[in-house]
Formats: sequence, structure tokens, C-alpha cells
Amino acid sequence: MTLLAGRRVLALGTMEGRPLWRYLQSLGAESTERLEDADFLIDDAGPDTAAAIGWPRDRIERELPALVHVSVTPFGSHGPRRDWRGSELVASAMGGTLRLTGNPYRRPVKEALDACGFHAEMIAAAGAMAAHHARVAHGHGQHVDVSVQEAAFNRGVSSIVSWQFDQRKLARSGGALNYGRATVRCIWPLADGHCFHSLMTGRFGAPANQGLSDWIDEVGMPNPLAGTDWLKYNRSTLDPAIRATWEAAIEAFFSTRTKAEIATEGRRRGINACVVAMPADVLADPHLAARDFWTEEAGAKLPRRYVALRDGPAAAVRPAAEATRPGPLAGVRVLDFSWALVGSITSKTLGDLGAEVVKVESRTRPCLSRIDVQVAASRADSFDDKPWFAHLNSSKHSLALDAKRPEAMEVLGPLIDWADVVVENFSPGTMAKLGLDYDAIAARNPGIVMVSGSVYGQTGPLAHEWGVDGTGGALSGRTALTGWPDRDPVVPGAVPYGDVIVPFVMAASVAAALARRREGGPGCHIDASMYEICVEQMRGALMAEQRGTPPHRMGNADPDWYAQDVYPTIGEDRWIAIGARDEAEWRTLTGLAGGEDIAAWTAVQEAHALTDQLQQLGLAAGVVQDIEELMVDPQLAARGALVTLPHPALGAFGHVRTPIDFSRDKPEPFRAPAIGEHARDIAVDLAGMAPDRFESLMAEGLFR
Repeated sequence: MTLLAGRRVLALGTMEGRPLWRYLQSLGAESTERLEDADFLIDDAGPDTAAAIGWPRDRIERELPALVHVSVTPFGSHGPRRDWRGSELVASAMGGTLRLTGNPYRRPVKEALDACGFHAEMIAAAGAMAAHHARVAHGHGQHVDVSVQEAAFNRGVSSIVSWQFDQRKLARSGGALNYGRATVRCIWPLADGHCFHSLMTGRFGAPANQGLSDWIDEVGMPNPLAGTDWLKYNRSTLDPAIRATWEAAIEAFFSTRTKAEIATEGRRRGINACVVAMPADVLADPHLAARDFWTEEAGAKLPRRYVALRDGPAAAVRPAAEATRPGPLAGVRVLDFSWALVGSITSKTLGDLGAEVVKVESRTRPCLSRIDVQVAASRADSFDDKPWFAHLNSSKHSLALDAKRPEAMEVLGPLIDWADVVVENFSPGTMAKLGLDYDAIAARNPGIVMVSGSVYGQTGPLAHEWGVDGTGGALSGRTALTGWPDRDPVVPGAVPYGDVIVPFVMAASVAAALARRREGGPGCHIDASMYEICVEQMRGALMAEQRGTPPHRMGNADPDWYAQDVYPTIGEDRWIAIGARDEAEWRTLTGLAGGEDIAAWTAVQEAHALTDQLQQLGLAAGVVQDIEELMVDPQLAARGALVTLPHPALGAFGHVRTPIDFSRDKPEPFRAPAIGEHARDIAVDLAGMAPDRFESLMAEGLFR
């Protein structure tokens, strides 16, 4: 792939071989050992790392003004805890994901491998590519700073809105997901393994829910789901007693099915269930092979890419639009067909970083986040009072449009001409049915950059199957390796994963493609598969499988650490995460405990005070924070993790920002739109529609 052909990267600390380094290499960048030759500098300890080799920030800015310098550290490069020791376990504890992962009757348990670190490095990829785009535009580099703690916090929007609006704390739920006021089970034992499945809300989930109900009926098992009007079903408002009855019946049914039946008959019926795969299953998957996903390195089969890329036709260099907002993507114009999380966060990222985003949506098929009632301030009959939507859709303008009507092209055609980027995350084939697939759009605007996000990718035998966030985790081996060896696998109860890492890969790839186009290259179609990106995160497990040491659930253990775990502290469900990198650090810890069992010693300590004490001694430690603590965390506050924005229905409240600091091009996000709020401005001012024609089509119901 050639988006970064001719660009060079210098990696400091442990960054060589890590996800950000691999992402840059996958786009064609090469390694260098001389900073003077580098286009990108990436480090894992902040600007002090470069200063230690003679390149403090002031010297870089003076002598290498075009360098893009990216730091990914546990707590970020500024703030009161910038120098704290961290780890995957500690960052997830301090960022809130650890508290919500595991069984309620056991101590919290970390996600598989480097989940929070991988997420942070994909955020850093988006920051690096946005800064690269800005460099191509104005010639200046800058420092890009990402905190693993903030990345973890940024995932917890459901937990944040539950606290902001209901003062309610979500909790660990084992193999279930927290959706505001509802807890929906999603991990089910099979006769020979496990599967992922959850009942989904409204039109999106209705066919799959009905398919499961029909299957239960056909095998003659008790079925309390029978007769449900699935178009009216809402997972957030279902009576918990009814849910318990349904889930008991679903558990009984799945316990009689095998993995093979779920992968074949379940898929044929469209029930949206998938097998919880192990790394060996991933390596043998014919879908990944059909997509040419693998490469060979030192005799091992490993992922070759983060996204697939298809270059478009040659196109004249397009003059950059005048920037109307600050940020590294200022002047970029985005036509956004996204919905749910993957697409919404992608276009939020682009918009927050300065792009002008037109979000095309419809009242007849509203985004899931516009209808999911998670807090008491929201109503089922309103599209405009959902804080979940507001968090995920800042910095956009809304065009409500019935895109299936032929008159829609009177607006969409000129907008395609206007746009630099098209974002979509419908099931593959949907855009083609609307006449808006990449080939059709590129025929009209040859330099367009289109990015498509889906679970399986745009090609391959499973391309037209659909799934959700948990599908990527289950298929990739991530779910199977999260939890305790003696228990079923678990999922983070209120913090999605695939749905939040894929958008940053998509945004990063868009920015890289725009930079290449600005330098005279072609447009392109970017194909981002959640399954494949989750498999990238499981790289270490795939290598272990091929070395003959099949991985398994390990609780909180990490082979890169001498010892680490979560220990009790004073108070109900209060915990601290502690890690020892080597035997010397372990001796320091056991010495503090006076030879006592570590858990017994921590159990009589206050968590924050003990964290401070251990950090002062140079040990990685962090409170397993709940949402109340996160909302007043001084490090998150110093980084501006929440940005207060107004809201017409809900009032002003803190929104999660795109969690990247830029030293030069500082973004300024604005509030999410009401549905169709900007229809007239977009149709008349951007698309050039005559005002009387707009009024006529409005009366006919086109803009709905």
C-alpha cells in the first residue's frame, strides 16, 4: 500500500513493532535510525524520550519544523500524572474499562492482550495522519499526544451518560452488555463452546430476533419470545422480569447447539450469532484467506494490513477548500452516510479535527443512537434528546433525506461533487442499491476518497453477513481470551471495542489518502473490516498459537510482567491494580507488605492513598476507578477529556472529545445536530437547489 510511500519513521523506546509502527508500515512508510531523515517520530514516554537523545521539543521545532512527533503514554505528556508509571492493566484501571469487565462476584479482570494500548495507538494513528495532512497543507509538523488512560475513558460513553443524567453507576456483568438501564446477555454456552448473540432494538434487529424465535419453535423448545412485535421491541425499556424469562429460554436453546450449527444454520437463518473463536480458528478461517489478509513472517502467518485499499482513476489535483474551522483537517469536506457507532465516531473524529461534515440521515431509518433510551431525560418518541447520540455526533450538520427516492439525487449529486470524502458503514451492497457505491461516486468525482466500514469487509464469502461490536471480538479470539481460566469468557459490560477502534483506523486512513491526493495522487476506496482490525490486536496470540503454545484465558496475568493483579482495598467493590516489571520491583512490593499476603495487606488500605505511595516508589499502580471518580479525575480534567457543549433539549454537558492533543492545529468541536436541522442550508446553499424547489420537495416528504 502506498499512501505513505517515501515517508520514514523513527521509533523510540518500545515503539518498533507495536501497533502504531505496524500501521504506518502497512501504508508504505519505512524505518530510519536518524531523526534528521524522519518524517514521523513515535515514542512511548513523551517528549523526554527525544530529549534524552539530544532532541528536546524546542530543538525539533527549530531544526526539524516539518517533523510529526507522536507520543503514546499511559497518562499523556502533560498534567499532574504525566510521570506516573503505567501498564495496560493500570491504564485500564484508571480509565474505567477494568471496573466494568468481569463477573460481579469476582475481582475485575483485564481484556485480552493490549486492548487499551492498541486502541490508544489507533487513536494516535488518526492523530499522526491528521497532522501529516496538515503538514502537506501548510508545511509545519507538530507534536501529537495520546494518553492510554484517556483512550480507555473515551470508550465508556454509556457509563458517562448514565452518571451525567441519572447519577447511576454501571457494573460488571460477566457475559452481558450494559445499555443504560438494561443489562443484555450476549455470551452463551454451546454444547461444545460458546457463541456471541444479543437481541437488538427496532428495525435493525427485528429480522434476526425473529429468526432466533422461529428456530426455537422449530426444534420444539419452550419459547416465551413467540409473538413478540420486534419492530416495537426496545432493549433499554423491556421489563427485566420478561428479559430474565427470555434469556433462560435462549440459554436452554443455545446449550443444545454446536459451534458448527451456529456457523452454518445460524448464519443461514440470519440470527446474528457467531462462534466465540480461538486463535486456531482465526488462522484457519477461509473468509480471511479469501480476502488475502495473511502474509508470512519468519515462518508464521500474520496479518498483512489494517485496511484494504483500491485506488481510483487519475484525477486533477483539486484546490483545497477554504478552511472555515480550526484543526488539522480544516478545509476537508465530508459527506457522511454513517449510522450506529463505527461510522458515527469516524465522522465525529473527522469533524472534531476540523472537517466540514454533512450527515445524511432519515427519520424513517434513524440511527440506533437516536432511538435507544438509556437515561431518564430521553423519550422514545424523540430523535433529539439522546445524550449517547450527542456524544458520538459532535461537529456535524444534519440533512434528513429519503435517499431511496429519485429526487434525492438533486441534493446528493451536487454534494458528491462538493465532497472530498464519503463515509459509510452500511452492510456491503447497500450503497450500490442506492446508486452510491464507490465506482458510481468516483465516476462523478474521480478524486473522491470513500471509506467503508463493516464487520467482514466489502469482499469475501461473509461480506454480506452482518454483525455488531461483539461480533468482531468473538470472531477474532479476543472474547475467548478475556476472563478467568476456570470460567466462561466475559466482555466489557458497557465499553465497546471494535466499534471504537475501527473508526480511528478509518479516520487515519482517510487523512493519509487526502494527504496523498493533495500531493497529486489518486482518490481511493478504503475497506475497513472490524474483524480484521480486531485480529490485528490479537497478533501476539496468533504468534503464540503458531509457536506451539496455544493461548488461553489468563485472568490479569501478562507474560511481559513479572507479576500483576487486581487487589482489594477498603470499601465495597474497591480495588487497586498493581504491577511489578521485574523481581526487584516485586521485592519492593512484598517488602512494603511486610511479608504479608499482598491481597491481605491491600485490603486494609485506602485505594487512592496506596496508589500515591506506590507511584512515589516507582511502581505501576492505579485505582480501579468508577465513573464518579473518573468524572473528577485530575489527569483527565487536565487533558480536557470532556468538552462542555450546549444542547437544545438536554442543556449544556460534557461531551467526550476526540482524545488527541495537537501542539499546532488545535480543534474546536461543536454540538451534535437535531435531525434535519440543517436541511435547508445544505440543500440550498451547498447543493444549489432553488428555494422554491426545496419547499416543494419538503412538502412532498423528501426531507424526512
